[in-house]
Amino acid sequence: MAIRSELDRSNPEAFASAPVERIDIPKKAIYRLSIYHRCLQRLVENGQETVSSSALAKAAGVKPAQLRKDLAYFGQFGTRGLGYPVETLASMIRDLLGRERLQPVVLVGGGNLGSALLRYQGFQKEGFEVVAAFDAEPEAVKARGIGVPVFSEKELEERIEADGVRLAILCVPGSIAQSLANRLVSAGVSGILNFSPVVLDVPEDVVVNNVDLALELEHLSFFVR
Repeated sequence: MAIRSELDRSNPEAFASAPVERIDIPKKAIYRLSIYHRCLQRLVENGQETVSSSALAKAAGVKPAQLRKDLAYFGQFGTRGLGYPVETLASMIRDLLGRERLQPVVLVGGGNLGSALLRYQGFQKEGFEVVAAFDAEPEAVKARGIGVPVFSEKELEERIEADGVRLAILCVPGSIAQSLANRLVSAGVSGILNFSPVVLDVPEDVVVNNVDLALELEHLSFFVR
């Protein structure tokens, strides 16, 4: 992960333009940084210039000590009694997460769930653009009124390689999920958001985030019995 070095908490402008270097950040911390970024974006929209660690932690649903630990990856900055500069911190996290420009994403599987995700308007706000969808029956997906270009799965490798796409959303039945994941990885995809109900076997340098909706509901049901 890229991160700023030589941070000067008394000079936010120098902080924002400092050079970047590579550093390893735990996967769970990256997830929390995404939540902090979303909270900071709301503060920016509301015109708030600074935020305390306790206020940001409360908005993100974490303990202040955890937030300060996560933000320590950026070095020591912020002003005691005033807090963190909202726009500067949001910019730093956005840079770390690769959101300075829209990241292209493809979606594989245009069934009910896939089509619902293709209609979702919030991806661009968070820095992502679904540039193409793939399905065994592309015409049937197009008939659902999808605005994203939909192609046959046969064109998957060609279009991913041509567009330099590195992120994919997988919404296919479990029986074909692994074979399609293999094709995605071979085409250059290194991050997969997996909605298929199977555990994918991928190389170590490929990151998979699994979203099992039935499993999540089962987990919730335990607490509402």
